[in-house]
Amino acid sequence: MKMRNLNTLLLLTLLAGASSCAKKGGGGNPDPVTKPDTIPHRSQSPAGDVVGKVVVGYQGWFAAIGDGSPINLFWHWSNTWEKPPSPTNTAISSWPDVRDYTTTFKTDYANLNNGSEARVFSSFSDQTVDVQFKWMKDYGIDGAALQRFNPSGLEGPVRDAMAAKVKIAAEKNGVKFYIMYDVSGWTNMATEMEADWTNKMSALISSPQYARQNGKPVVCIWGFGFSDDNHNFTSASCTAVIKWFQSKGLYVIGGVPTHWRDQNSDSRPEFIDTYKAFDMLSPWMVGRIGNANESDGFYANTNKADEAFCKQYGIDYQPCVLPGDLSARQRAHGDFMWRQFYNMTRAGAQGIYISMFDEYNESNQIAKTAETQQFLPAGSNFKSLDEDGTPCSADYYLRLTGDGAKMFKGQISLTATRPTKPTL
Repeated sequence: MKMRNLNTLLLLTLLAGASSCAKKGGGGNPDPVTKPDTIPHRSQSPAGDVVGKVVVGYQGWFAAIGDGSPINLFWHWSNTWEKPPSPTNTAISSWPDVRDYTTTFKTDYANLNNGSEARVFSSFSDQTVDVQFKWMKDYGIDGAALQRFNPSGLEGPVRDAMAAKVKIAAEKNGVKFYIMYDVSGWTNMATEMEADWTNKMSALISSPQYARQNGKPVVCIWGFGFSDDNHNFTSASCTAVIKWFQSKGLYVIGGVPTHWRDQNSDSRPEFIDTYKAFDMLSPWMVGRIGNANESDGFYANTNKADEAFCKQYGIDYQPCVLPGDLSARQRAHGDFMWRQFYNMTRAGAQGIYISMFDEYNESNQIAKTAETQQFLPAGSNFKSLDEDGTPCSADYYLRLTGDGAKMFKGQISLTATRPTKPTL
């Protein structure tokens, strides 16, 4: 018995010495128990241009033949870009209200039910970008994340031009902006994104309106970790890209799968180290919820745990809030969107990301939209904002976003009851 105790004591002494050598860099692998002590502690960030703020996703990807853009096609309005949008050639699911634009383009839809021509805007128009950023300013939206897909192909020149136009409009209207790379389908993502940032997009950070957090310029990367074939990247390669941007002094946001923390469903397994490398996480929610009850379920079962995880690891949390798919009648005249603002505010989120500002393609836009049948093309299948019988002004979801931002910032009381009236 005494011999067993002596042997045990000797063994413990040897193990303690090995552990001491490991912590001092004397060779071997660090003891897992002591490993956290060697990692600098991170805390969630103070208020900045994304923490404590409401940011919209900004596509800026609509063009038209004759608009002067490098692409000179009905980009994202039509499935066949060479032809105007029509009932048999459309890429959108909602119809825009274009009354604030001075330059619009005729389509092959029938006239609106009020007799006006069915016309669409071009994002390439300086006046369009200025108007849309003025809306952001007027309705209390803090910033815009400019979507940037693979710029190496046909779309590259027009996306470069849009980045310059967004900078001008953001400076004119006092709205923050930052670049949000979408890696969907991007084969040579790592090398081309780093080159694109170095050679082109990094020039934008000289703008006084380029968003900064913790004193660092902000960049977002959307798409790491998604389990579909369109995001077929390894965890190691994604982590290396994140670290590369951080080595350049940037604050890096990750647009990540809904189930990033559990690493199942829409998330690849064994990606948690990549997710933890980001400075802020913004889980995607489009297509995951469609009514207030589903938002409540995610709040109880996912969002609170997400926020707790992020707090534990010093990561900022920027969940999505969406108006809902108008074409699928999800909006409930604003009640669906308001419930998300309420839930994300009481979850303690560090920021909110609106999905999206001008996404007429997926019918998740908050930008001005046809308010009644009178503003829709005759005979079309589009839904107007009053589809459930409640009249709504064309700017209703801009106003609702502004009020949600006020609640998120504590400027009005936390309330589950929507304060915004659908009509003025």
